[in-house]
Amino acid sequence: MSSLVVAIDGPSGSGKSSTSRGVAARLGLRYLDTGAMFRAMTWWMLSHDVDLGDPDAIAARAGEPLIESGTDPLDPTITVDGQDASVAIRSDEVNAAVSPVSAVPAVRARLLDLQREIIAAGEGIVVEGRDIGSVVAPDAPVKLYLSADPEARAMRRAAEAGGDVAATQESLLARDRIDSGRATAPLTMADGAVHIDTTPYTLDEVISQVVALVEATVHEADA
Repeated sequence: MSSLVVAIDGPSGSGKSSTSRGVAARLGLRYLDTGAMFRAMTWWMLSHDVDLGDPDAIAARAGEPLIESGTDPLDPTITVDGQDASVAIRSDEVNAAVSPVSAVPAVRARLLDLQREIIAAGEGIVVEGRDIGSVVAPDAPVKLYLSADPEARAMRRAAEAGGDVAATQESLLARDRIDSGRATAPLTMADGAVHIDTTPYTLDEVISQVVALVEATVHEADA
């Protein structure tokens, strides 16, 4: 497990964050939420009055914020220029802006470098996002793609953040279209990834499935 990389991709509400943290905690691995990094970049852009309708303006400042991600699955942290941003990055304003910011190639390139530095800087890690298996860590020995029915995803997200289920579902599907259709690192299932539809399972059941897959992969590699 000391150098293992587990790549978990999927759309919002598929359960990948809770699953990734749970898997990392059970296996004693580090954890990285790449989505939080894109949210942190978006929050910084909003805080500095960058025109988010202008990709060139976003690109011009993508190198400025200092974004640091903690990798403890029991207490993941995210700071921007030394300031705790864990609550601020979950605001409605950031939710509405993160997809267009994430679509800017300069943003993705900057955060890709940071993500790969974190992966290489320590022991085994579970990394979650939308392009982990396809772009960030294509050589990861364990790659998964989690999905769920749109209604189930909306119900989960609404339960977490509050709000109307129908409106939440519409928002999630809109983000899916943006993330899947962007030219750079679109949301996709990576080659060789195992697909798990989490709709009929509890969180513990999904975590157990992933842990079993990881352990089988490690055992096979050791054999």
